[in-house]
Amino acid sequence: MDLGTSLINVALLAMLFVVAVAIIRMRSLFAIVMLAGAYSLLSATWFVVLDAVDVAFTEAAVGAGISTALMLGAMLLTSRTAKSERAILGVVPFLVCVLTGAVLIYATIDLPALGDAASAANSHVGAQYLERVQADTGVPNVVTAVLASYRGFDTLGETCVIFAAGVAVVLLLGFGERSLSARSDKGRSRKESK
Repeated sequence: MDLGTSLINVALLAMLFVVAVAIIRMRSLFAIVMLAGAYSLLSATWFVVLDAVDVAFTEAAVGAGISTALMLGAMLLTSRTAKSERAILGVVPFLVCVLTGAVLIYATIDLPALGDAASAANSHVGAQYLERVQADTGVPNVVTAVLASYRGFDTLGETCVIFAAGVAVVLLLGFGERSLSARSDKGRSRKESK
């Protein structure tokens, strides 16, 4: 990896860190949703730098696209700011994260060493992919070549499923004339009662 790519990686990781800290500190739900979309776009950019274009495409479509739209739609049904909570309740999620991280680190003890040629992942089909991928597809990233070339129809099917799920969630949230008119009627009745 050359110096320019390393600097881009460090810059993108620093921006991801800053955005993550900003998300944690925010109270405005709209700002949180927008920053989460920016975080997804930064992640997609980083995946492109790492030559994982397939993962970048999925992150941009699902993380920045559908997820942001769904969260903005859900905000129409809720308040605009997060409720303040007691400090003691903030410790519980932190402890759950620490415990989960400890269990995951413990689980990695039995994994084979990184790049171990005798491991199950590197010995059978994986070895054939590594040998043939450049000649078959010309794509430098093996994962991208497998997902986009060897398993292209499977990836297309997964994309269709994700799109269908997004459409179903939008329909379940009730975006439409009936839902919008019901909200405006509710707003008028509140004003009249005051």
